[in-house]
Order: sequence, then C-alpha cells, then structure tokens
Amino acid sequence: MVKVIASQVRKGNVLEVDNQLYVVLTAENFHPGKGTPTTQIDMRRISDGVKTTQRYKTTEQVERAFIEDQDFSYLYNDADGYHFMNMESYEQIAVPEDVIGDQKVWLQEGMVCRISRFNDLPISVELPARVVFEVVETEPTVKGQTAASSYKPAILDNGARTMVPPHIGTGTRVVLMTEDGSYVERAKD
Repeated sequence: MVKVIASQVRKGNVLEVDNQLYVVLTAENFHPGKGTPTTQIDMRRISDGVKTTQRYKTTEQVERAFIEDQDFSYLYNDADGYHFMNMESYEQIAVPEDVIGDQKVWLQEGMVCRISRFNDLPISVELPARVVFEVVETEPTVKGQTAASSYKPAILDNGARTMVPPHIGTGTRVVLMTEDGSYVERAKD
C-alpha cells in the first residue's frame, strides 16, 4: 500500500478504506472561498459493487492499493461480459458489465484500453480520453446561426446522444471525450 494525499486521487485508482478495496469512480476537489479545501471521492467497493462517497481534506492521506495495469484490446461483449485481449500474450479476459459501467457506450472493436487488475481480477477499465463517432441524426444546419453557446442534439452511430455545434450535420465524424460524452472537434480523417 502507498499513501497519497486525497487531492492526487484520480478516477480508476484503487483505495483501501477500512480493510476494503474501492475503485474510484470520480474525484473532485472543492476550494471554497473560506474554510478548508476538500476532495469528494465517489467509489465502488470491489467485493460487492456497493457505491459510496467519502469526503477528505485535500491534504489528508489515503491508502492506494498496488494494482497491475495492462493495455488490452477490446474484442466483443456477450452474456459473460466484455472481452479484451492482451496484445503481447494473446491472453483474453472477460470484464463484468458493472466494472465498465456507463463507459460501455464508447467501446469500439479494437480499441486499446488500460485494465487495472488486483489479484488477476479486473477492477477498472480506462478508455482512451477521446473517441471518434459518426453523427447519424441531427437537426439540419441553419445558415447564420453562429452563437457559440447554441448546441443541438445529435445521435451517434453507436446509439448514444450528445450535443454538437450548429455547423455539424448528419454524416460528419466527430471527436468526443469518453469521460462525459462532450463534443471536442470535427474528426480530421
């Protein structure tokens, strides 16, 4: 176990709290005008999947568990879970759906993901920061509509919904952030 300060905890880290292992879902730092800065950490207990939220002072120490991180290529999903393959050893592992969580909509065949394992059990999957998808349905482009803050809804080729700028039309490939599904830019391919 390694001790780190709470403000250094990131999504995907594994913490030991009260002799239980938790995987971090989100870690957010709050700096109020008055008072002590705090870090709020949303976690999922690895043993049974129970979600919990803890709040620490940003300088308070928490224990990080030693985990093995490896890159795996996404293959497919079925009733057993989401299947990934190690590109060096060709070892295949199945990751349960609750470990992947809401990120599953961004998975693409062949995508390289970083999988964290503790005692050979997959505990978290880290997708690439950005993914490219094609817009299959959106409102038509309106000439002269150039307000920077006006976004319109769009449906992607994976079925997910997102908001895109007014100049993006159907058939356009766009780059999105996997963390929240937000639009970044038009794809350059």
